Amino acid sequence: MGAEVVIEGLSKSFGKQAIWRDVTLTLPPGEVSAMLGPSGTGKSVFLKSMIGLLKPDRGRCMINGVDIVTCSEHQLYEVRKLFGVLFQDGALFGSMNLYDNVAFPLREHTKKSETEVRRIVLEKLEMTGLNGADKKLPGEISGGMRKRAGLARALVLDPQIILVDEPDSGLDPVRTTYISQLFLDVNAQIDATFLIVTHNINLARTVPDNLGMLFRKELVMFGPREVLLTSEEPVVKQFLNGKMDGPIGMSEEKDSAQLAAERAMFEAGHHAGGVEDVSGVPPQMQPTPGVPTRMGAVRRKDRVMQILHGLPHEAQQSIIESLSPEEQQRYGVRSERLATAGHRSAPTDTSIPNHHQGQLPDDQVAHIPHPGRPGNHRLRPHDPGSGGA
Repeated sequence: MGAEVVIEGLSKSFGKQAIWRDVTLTLPPGEVSAMLGPSGTGKSVFLKSMIGLLKPDRGRCMINGVDIVTCSEHQLYEVRKLFGVLFQDGALFGSMNLYDNVAFPLREHTKKSETEVRRIVLEKLEMTGLNGADKKLPGEISGGMRKRAGLARALVLDPQIILVDEPDSGLDPVRTTYISQLFLDVNAQIDATFLIVTHNINLARTVPDNLGMLFRKELVMFGPREVLLTSEEPVVKQFLNGKMDGPIGMSEEKDSAQLAAERAMFEAGHHAGGVEDVSGVPPQMQPTPGVPTRMGAVRRKDRVMQILHGLPHEAQQSIIESLSPEEQQRYGVRSERLATAGHRSAPTDTSIPNHHQGQLPDDQVAHIPHPGRPGNHRLRPHDPGSGGA
């Protein structure tokens, strides 16, 4: 199973310019998480800080009991072996063919024989759909193939944590969907913890188990995907719909005068751009048939049901509606909307019980943001819960 990543009060600045501050979240082990945010909010900086390429100003980033912010260089070197990183452009060596690019980490960090290296490299190339392409140079293949080769290289050390920076960069929507499918298939096969930084709304709405968003140097929220996708927070709704109408501007945020001027313009009939309305929670993509069951999704279901009573009402209903009838019976829940639509004559109990089968320990409870306060706090199974996120 992938490693859990616990981040507490992490802050980063360059000189006097704060990038983000007091970021607190937990990446549940073996689950797929994604981080959204406007351009320039420091999402890539966040990934680099997680693996020690950049040193945060304060806070903790705990991985298998090691705080990478304060650990020694030797400890950091060892912890980095737990990571696989897929950079925006693949970051392949242009003078090496795909085989040597993928083999590079094995030759650099292990003492494996070339026979063993070859077995592993060909296995990862096959896993990422690159059979027969091992002799090609990065300049001879498409952007999508370079992404997959970068992912194959990220996988050769059997990482417990995989960081993905803008996987849709340079790809058309169809290829983005294919590589999204590949992430879920890889997660199902190796049960690694994923964190994907993306601007792609289709990917964000259909792939991850958990969603977060950075804005104005703060973590707006982080938790189960249903919380963000049903949120009424203006910045979240604006970002998901890609409209000009909202607090995000060309330079990240707007002042009150610009907000008022744009509001008057939109009320006068000027189109705010974006799609008409991206709302609700679409079904989550599933691994390709024949791939093993994604155990992170199984654990996630128990974990989310444990904290269900503390989530916003709309998120609760979306989670319940995603369950099969058998699962709803198992957890003792029922969808209010489905019960109403079915005109059931018998009284229905739509309350959320405090106890559910399949609970996880308290230390694996998701982090949900506290109303009116940046970052997150931990909701215990018997907390009354916050009214929103």
